[in-house]
Amino acid sequence: MSGSKSPRERVAPHISCLPRSGIRDFFDIVSEMKDVISLGIGEPDFVTPWRMRESTIYALDHGHTGYTSNLGLTECRKACCEYVETYFGASYDPFKECIITVGVSEALDLALRALLSPGDEVIYHEPCYVSYAPTVRMAHAVPVPVVTREEDGFALRAEAVRRQLTPRTKALLLNYPNNPTGGDLTADDKAALARLAVENDLIVLTDEIYSELTYGERSPSIASLPGMHERTIFLHGFSKAFAMTGYRIGYACGPQDLIEAMMKIHQYTMLCACGFAQETAIEALRKGQKEMAAMRDEYEQRRNVIVKRLNELGLHCFMPKGAFYAFPRIAETGLTAKDFALTLLRRKKVAVVPGTAFGPCGEGYVRCAYATSMKDIETAMARIGEFLQEIRAGK
Repeated sequence: MSGSKSPRERVAPHISCLPRSGIRDFFDIVSEMKDVISLGIGEPDFVTPWRMRESTIYALDHGHTGYTSNLGLTECRKACCEYVETYFGASYDPFKECIITVGVSEALDLALRALLSPGDEVIYHEPCYVSYAPTVRMAHAVPVPVVTREEDGFALRAEAVRRQLTPRTKALLLNYPNNPTGGDLTADDKAALARLAVENDLIVLTDEIYSELTYGERSPSIASLPGMHERTIFLHGFSKAFAMTGYRIGYACGPQDLIEAMMKIHQYTMLCACGFAQETAIEALRKGQKEMAAMRDEYEQRRNVIVKRLNELGLHCFMPKGAFYAFPRIAETGLTAKDFALTLLRRKKVAVVPGTAFGPCGEGYVRCAYATSMKDIETAMARIGEFLQEIRAGK
């Protein structure tokens, strides 16, 4: 038909330029193969604990299947704010400074859209979760990456952020403990970043979805530091520490004006998070600590095994301080991260994620999720050992 537009022309330019997720593209290949041991997807292998599932059944059995307030159930917001104050040391008003969202991903999207104007800049660290830069771009803003390095424990340094500041810098986005590296920030790191945020009038978005999965001493949340309450959006959820991925429940706490703005977007898009999932979240926050701690202890044991085995195989691996990912260096094999992952998958049926899925500075690394059984970890390490022997033999 004359004058018709091609499919590409019909798509908004800021969407057509977005890359597909490097993780999902890779696992499209995995899905076509049988008997693969996956160290790829960042999803707990634990079933949601019975305590939480029972509360879901109760809610469904009693017909709790309707809409909730746009902000979320009052009792759920109360439970979230109680938990944040107890566990993270930051105090929020559940009626004005908290919103329940469809996972942490929606919370981040709402926060960025509420905060940013076209051309604003958001500084974040790489390697990082795959959605950060695309979500900033979808808000018509500019993502500004700062490279973090293994020799610094993949921690973001305040001076590195300072070098990237411009008059258009609006926000700083953090994710610690970190996906994909398992790196974390010390109390001094956070204090330095907080001072920089105050000095430069930055809003800080802190994604703390892995905070409960910290091994060893945990530093205070940046949201709890002096001067940060009025300039921090605290993002958290239930997928990782509580093994509730399919419930798609997250929440955000922050200054009243920003939470109100986030609610406006939420009410015109998602309307509200699932009601019976919110009731399950209440149970998790108030009574699920024992189950959460047991899962964390198991992850720590797996971490110790996988890091030890990777290093024994000659793949130098930083000891993760949190989350459930190992990030071994594979550069010495002579393969790119993508070639290493694809060849390992095809030859030995072990799935890992190329480090470049998390930013260009991930080249030379792969991500191995240890959210799988100890048996599968041991089998995967044996297969990787065989693979490395073949490479070194020139096969």
